[in-house]
Amino acid sequence: MERIGGEDTGMPTSIRKVVVASFIGTTIEWYNYFIFATASALFFPDVFFPGFGETTGTILAYTTFAVGFGARPIGGLIFGHYGDKIGRKTMLVATLLIMGSATFLVGALPGYDAIGILAPILLVILRVFQGIGLGGEWGGAVLMAVEHSDDDQRGLNGSWPQMGVPAGLVLGTGVFAVVNAVSGDAAWAWRVPFLLSVILIAVGFFVRLSIYESPAFSQVRESGTEARMPIVDVLRTYPKNVMLGVGSRIGIDAAFYTIIAAVLFPIGGATLISVYIAALCALSVLCYFLAEETFQKDIYDEGPEERRLVAEQQ
Repeated sequence: MERIGGEDTGMPTSIRKVVVASFIGTTIEWYNYFIFATASALFFPDVFFPGFGETTGTILAYTTFAVGFGARPIGGLIFGHYGDKIGRKTMLVATLLIMGSATFLVGALPGYDAIGILAPILLVILRVFQGIGLGGEWGGAVLMAVEHSDDDQRGLNGSWPQMGVPAGLVLGTGVFAVVNAVSGDAAWAWRVPFLLSVILIAVGFFVRLSIYESPAFSQVRESGTEARMPIVDVLRTYPKNVMLGVGSRIGIDAAFYTIIAAVLFPIGGATLISVYIAALCALSVLCYFLAEETFQKDIYDEGPEERRLVAEQQ
């Protein structure tokens, strides 16, 4: 991979600009991710899995949606590795392009009636690319925000990429609502939110190119101390830390996606979705304000062993 420019200047970028860029980028990524969830619940059973019956078609559509979760760790490994070798900015631009291209192609993908079994196969492949893109995006965006921040503002500034999750949900739900209101029951209506992603990707691409590489990575590169195999070093040196980090998220994410995919989208109630998004926004900001006032890991666990492990990383 090659660098895309602006990485070697070593010039600082204002933290406000970095936070805005991280927030916009993650909002676009999660918009792309969530519209797939909406379409899986409402449209994909008929478009890509006709003839299987309502229940089986829905299960197959949700299975396609679930494929993205398996691909996300792969994206995290790939882009985490090359982010430490080439740069965070380059990887964030790459994840945006991968996610955007896959989402646009989903919108242009012919259904089962047109190309047969090839349609769901291609849908699964594109979903894999979506998962890879998001797997590299979220952690990289948080890292950019944190590495540009002063020590006493890292928790707060690192919360803004997380706010892209409810923002992307708002945007995706809103676009589907508007398109359905305008088009009615038109067979092509579900494709519009996917095709519109190309505009959002162009905006995100412009914003991301306007920021410089993080000071932490610039310092490492200038000193010539980049790791040859970053992901290998992490897994070999801190395996327990990695597993603790993964384990701390399993319950939270399982509950979140159960509500999103199995309850809110099929019901489609605007009130339910609005209440859930408002609560998620409030909790996200509250948690990260608390992170500035307390030891960050205390939000997850009070155990001294976990605090010691995190301290070893700092």
